[in-house]
Amino acid sequence: MILWGNLMTNGKKNKIVPAASLSKEKNPKRIAGNRVPQGKGTAKIPEKKYQQELRLLHEELVHLQSWVIAKGLKVCIVFEGRDGAGKGGTIKALTERVSPRVFRVVALPAPTEREKTQMYLQRYMSYMPAAGEVVIFDRSWYNRAGVERVMGFCTPEQTHQFLETVPMVERLIVESGIILIKYWLDVSPKEQERRLRARIDDGRKTWKLSEIDIRSFELWDDYSRARDDMFAATDSLWAPWFVANSEDKKRVRLNVIHHFLQHIPYKRLPKNKIKLPKRKIGKYQSPDYPLKHIPEIF
Repeated sequence: MILWGNLMTNGKKNKIVPAASLSKEKNPKRIAGNRVPQGKGTAKIPEKKYQQELRLLHEELVHLQSWVIAKGLKVCIVFEGRDGAGKGGTIKALTERVSPRVFRVVALPAPTEREKTQMYLQRYMSYMPAAGEVVIFDRSWYNRAGVERVMGFCTPEQTHQFLETVPMVERLIVESGIILIKYWLDVSPKEQERRLRARIDDGRKTWKLSEIDIRSFELWDDYSRARDDMFAATDSLWAPWFVANSEDKKRVRLNVIHHFLQHIPYKRLPKNKIKLPKRKIGKYQSPDYPLKHIPEIF
């Protein structure tokens, strides 16, 4: 029995429908250019309710993890969005209760001089999942369609070539047996500015603000144009884009995890009952070694 609701039933009970077939919705919601993203929830979700829902989703992710390992599934998730859209927090919520040996997060730095001479997608390919793995890209090869294009780190010809080529590459990825899911986290100009200003004043978050982030702040329309061109060129049947309203960080975390669970067909595997055995303590005495203990400040 497939769990977590009637997964992608498409009108027929228990018939699993590929995620790609869901990419072309009848009434797709417009996303934020200079508009506020529209979603079901507008008020902030209460913390207690958020934690309750997150716990249930985390339990399902653990079941999914067992299924991924048992069946040797290969899953790749791409997270994209503007600065301050909530990618990092969503990825943390997705991974905090599963094994880092199964759910691996990839957040690559700027390419080295050697990598700049390679085929553009080459440095990403080595991070693709093997059997029993879920790889999560915190930004991805789509840097070429976004920040590299807007900030002038590549030529218009290179961007055009990328947009023409990447759907074919993603088709090869999918045909190799990898489940590829691409998320765009959508945030309004007002909310993005609020979050970026909060980073300036919060000593825990200042590391999130780079020189490029500051330079990018005034280029909202350029990023909107780049995003729309990216969607038009790369929203394919085999690797569609899924847009998540990110005005409320808690809601987007819940919505993305729920959506992810719906797009990976899985079953709950039977679990062996765990019982801790009795143990004998006290027969061994540790030597009086002068260990160095840290001060108990708290």
